[in-house]
Amino acid sequence: MKERPPAAGEQRTVKVSKYLSKHLRHSPDRIGLVLDANGWVEIDTLLAAAAAHRFPITRAELDHVVAVNDKQRFAVEDGRIRASQGHSVDVDLALPPATPPAYLYHGTVAAHLDAIRAEGLRPMNRHAVHLSRDRETATRVGARRGRPVVLSVDAGAMHRDGHVFQVSANGVWLTSAVPPGFLRFPGRR
Repeated sequence: MKERPPAAGEQRTVKVSKYLSKHLRHSPDRIGLVLDANGWVEIDTLLAAAAAHRFPITRAELDHVVAVNDKQRFAVEDGRIRASQGHSVDVDLALPPATPPAYLYHGTVAAHLDAIRAEGLRPMNRHAVHLSRDRETATRVGARRGRPVVLSVDAGAMHRDGHVFQVSANGVWLTSAVPPGFLRFPGRR
C-alpha cells in the first residue's frame, strides 16, 4: 500500500521538528542560541532566534510539535526546552545511572555490521550509544537508513561488568559504548 503524502499541517510539523532537532542537538550557535550545561534554553529565546533567522515558530506550533512527536524528542520544563538526547554539542543531560533490562536492542543496517562486529557500537558523533527497550522500536530506528537489522545487547551482563546506563525522559537507553562481546547478531547464537 502506497503511503499518502503528508498534509500541509503535517509537513509544517515535520519541518519545525527537524529545525528544533538541528538547533537543540547539533548547531545552536548557527542561530545564536547558547544552551546551558544541561542542554536547556529559554523557549522565548529560541522562538526569537528562530524568527530572527527567517524561520518563525509560534508558541502553539512549538507546543504541538513537542506534544505530537512520536519519539518525544523534546522536553519542556519551567519555560525552557531541550532535546531529550542525541546531542553532538557538549551537554550533560544530568541523567542518573539506571539499571537496564536484561536485553536492549539497536537498529542498524547491514552495511554497518562488519564494523560493528569488529568494534562494537560506538557513539560516533553523539555523546552516547542509543538503545531501545524493544525490537519494534529498534526496527523503526534501523529502517530510517534502509532495511533494518536489529541487534540484541546483553545489557544485564554489561551492567554487571560495570558499564553505566542512563535512560532519557523519552525512554531511550544510553551508554558510552557496547563492546562486541555483548552483542548478538541475527542468525547467530
